[in-house]
Amino acid sequence: MKVQSYSKGQWIEDGKETDLTSAVNGDPVAQLVEADLDYKGMCEYARQKAGPKLRAMSIHKRAFKIKFLAQYLLERKEDYYKLSTHTGATRQDSWIDIEGGIGSMFTLSSKSRIELSDLPYHVEGDHERLSREGTFVGQHICVPRHGVAVHINAFNFPVWGMLEKLAPCIISGMPAIIKPSPTGSYLAYKVFKDMLESNLLPEGSIQFVAADVPGDLLDHLTSQDSVSFTGSAATGQKLKSHPNIVANNVRFNLEADSLNCSILGADVTPNMKEFDLFVDEVADEMTVKTGQKCTAIRRTLVPKKQVQNVINALKERLDKTSIGDPTQKETKMGPLASATQAERFEEQVSSLLETTESVYSNGNGQQHDGAFTGPKVLLCHKPLEVDDVHKVEAFGPMTTVMPYESNQEAIQLANKADGSLVGSLFTADDDIAREITLGCAPYHGRFMIVNRDCADESTGHGSPMPHMVHGGPGHAGGGEELGGTRAVIHNMQRVALQGSPTTLKNITNQYIKGAETEEADTHPFQQYFEDLEVGEARTTDTHTVTEEDIERFADLSGDEFYAHTDPEAAERSIFGEVVAHGYFVLSRAAGLFVHPDEGPVILNYGLENLRFTNPVAPGDTIQAKLIVKRKTVRQKKAKDKFPFGIIYWDVEVTNQDDESVAEYTILTLIKRREVLNMDIFEEE
Repeated sequence: MKVQSYSKGQWIEDGKETDLTSAVNGDPVAQLVEADLDYKGMCEYARQKAGPKLRAMSIHKRAFKIKFLAQYLLERKEDYYKLSTHTGATRQDSWIDIEGGIGSMFTLSSKSRIELSDLPYHVEGDHERLSREGTFVGQHICVPRHGVAVHINAFNFPVWGMLEKLAPCIISGMPAIIKPSPTGSYLAYKVFKDMLESNLLPEGSIQFVAADVPGDLLDHLTSQDSVSFTGSAATGQKLKSHPNIVANNVRFNLEADSLNCSILGADVTPNMKEFDLFVDEVADEMTVKTGQKCTAIRRTLVPKKQVQNVINALKERLDKTSIGDPTQKETKMGPLASATQAERFEEQVSSLLETTESVYSNGNGQQHDGAFTGPKVLLCHKPLEVDDVHKVEAFGPMTTVMPYESNQEAIQLANKADGSLVGSLFTADDDIAREITLGCAPYHGRFMIVNRDCADESTGHGSPMPHMVHGGPGHAGGGEELGGTRAVIHNMQRVALQGSPTTLKNITNQYIKGAETEEADTHPFQQYFEDLEVGEARTTDTHTVTEEDIERFADLSGDEFYAHTDPEAAERSIFGEVVAHGYFVLSRAAGLFVHPDEGPVILNYGLENLRFTNPVAPGDTIQAKLIVKRKTVRQKKAKDKFPFGIIYWDVEVTNQDDESVAEYTILTLIKRREVLNMDIFEEE
């Protein structure tokens, strides 16, 4: 296999060839072909060729592209597993990288289709009233940027690292240039090649750099472009301070390896389940991916009186870790990613041993050579006084045990690394959990608290989930990736629009309160999804509320709250009289605006942002106005009888004085006339 660059729509076949070797046996797996690339041309190609096509799609259409791409890759996962063993990964290690990455694509696609606008841009939140009469309002929207995203990925997760950056980038409407680490790049290359062959993305959406150093790529970036880097803090800081990055204020997301910690609560003793959970977690984080995770537990914080118990338990647990060929089922830990990484690991451990004591090494007396190594446990007796254990990271299967004497000391130690991607705490005492968590929170991007109640379903200390933010302050880089739809918004430009409600409605294609509406000639519930337009309205007939209405509703619902049923008590209330139930107003408004006949409307899907803004008393007359607020296409699943979409209706209920008494958004499922290309795919 030749790992080649894909530039400006073609594979670059000529260049300097370097063997990429297997971490298991040192044999060549592929050849890295490093060519002299036209980086300026690659940037322009992405911006001009793919950018306009991606931006023309709605966010939901782009999200469907990512979903279908994930399905395409999932069907080919066994090819990736075979290659992954050469990186030193066991089947379980590879599952985290391969299916973890593909799973992130599914999750980000799904959340984007649920939470973001079905428009080329996202209308963010409600409008802001900026004037007394409401004729001048503001609305935030997030729009695609007219640039290219450069993704520079680390060696330890060739697939996950690539896909977790790419998915939100494409959904946001930006093309990407991907540069993996040469170590393990053959795996990233194989996945990239399959993405290209799927023909699911517009040409120019993705390009691939096969190189150790990305030449002058950063010289050609503009303020519309971005860089996302994962790797060492030193390299990240060097790239982030690149003169062109600084001069053009190019967005730069840095996710650096950090000295993460796990804390055993002072309440936990060896006979408690939390003790075993803690030891298992530390051991797992040492051995999964051979400890080559940016989220691995490098610092193990333990109450002073439990230090020896923890060390003994770790020894027993690590002795059961079989080291060897990752293709063998009995192997629990493979080699490091390369012989070079093994040398660096040993050097870093040696540096730490100048201020620590080795209490476990090499794993059950097994012999190792090449890229293989054994797990190592160090003990630092005075961690508050020794800085190196909070600064030097040995990137491999190791941890340093650090004793503490109080919750405040545990917090001080946890924060001493000056920023990490993740910390964790194992405790059965929620008072301890609260004190330590809030004390550590400013210094950690993620903090996991585990006890016996959540342990069985916990995803683990070292597992960034696509739903949650991945990043951290200080030494961890100060960046932010993932986090559900936050990851998509992170790639977009937020702009504050200001103007009249009607103008902003016409710009955003979403109804804003106060905007002009147009009364529908045909009842909206008798129109198909495609026929309804944003701003189309239905003003209903009126209904005068009677005492009998209120009494009947109280009897039917069982809601006999005094303000609705006891005139004397109601007179002493803030209303001064009996008033109608808010849910009666809601129900009666529905009776005013629904159409009884069979039609395109399937069902009421939900209700959002309900507010009862003024009381309704007997004798008051109410009226409702139903307005098409926004529209979202839903994918037709195999079990669905017909295609449909979701209409978000803004509902305003007023009284005889034209005062608002209730306002809310109703969601309805409405049949579509058209079957779209996305409807032929099965749901994941």
